[in-house]
Amino acid sequence: MHVVTHLLAGWALAEQTPLERRDKALVAWASVAPDLDGAGLPVDWAVRALGGNSDLYETYHHVAFHGLPAAVAFTLLLMPFLKRKWLGVAMVFLSFHLHLLCDLAGSAGGTPGDIWPIHYLYPFSDREFFWNGQWPLTSWQNTTLTLALMLYGLWVGIRRGQTPLVLFSSRADARLVAVLRARFRPST
Repeated sequence: MHVVTHLLAGWALAEQTPLERRDKALVAWASVAPDLDGAGLPVDWAVRALGGNSDLYETYHHVAFHGLPAAVAFTLLLMPFLKRKWLGVAMVFLSFHLHLLCDLAGSAGGTPGDIWPIHYLYPFSDREFFWNGQWPLTSWQNTTLTLALMLYGLWVGIRRGQTPLVLFSSRADARLVAVLRARFRPST
């Protein structure tokens, strides 16, 4: 799925908890952490622009950080920054895995059979996990999920006073919430 969808899904998950704002942000950002293994794409572009050959992205995306060892490492990395340790740790770990589940459901390529597997136990095992029904990245299912998560974010903004925009700017989020509440007053 698209990184925006992952972030919205992680934010929606975090909003279901009694965690403080910073912990919720860490839970939300954990939902995009597996895609750090996609950093090979700009490297590939740069190497090719310079006349070389590189396929780091094709080799390591959905491999290096899309598995249990990376989930454990990332969760341990965030642990010192979480205020509510055990709930925060559980939610970061769950959010990381939400990304993997979403990728299993909706990260296929544009051609039939172009399935992106997850290498869940990498580097300890080469076993691949995949779902033959995986939706293409540009599918109506992914688009619908992204739109639903966006609408949910706006609804939460009206009801609770915070949208996913808070992950980038508290000030911009407060302004958006004010506009939403002025336009769509919540009923009491």
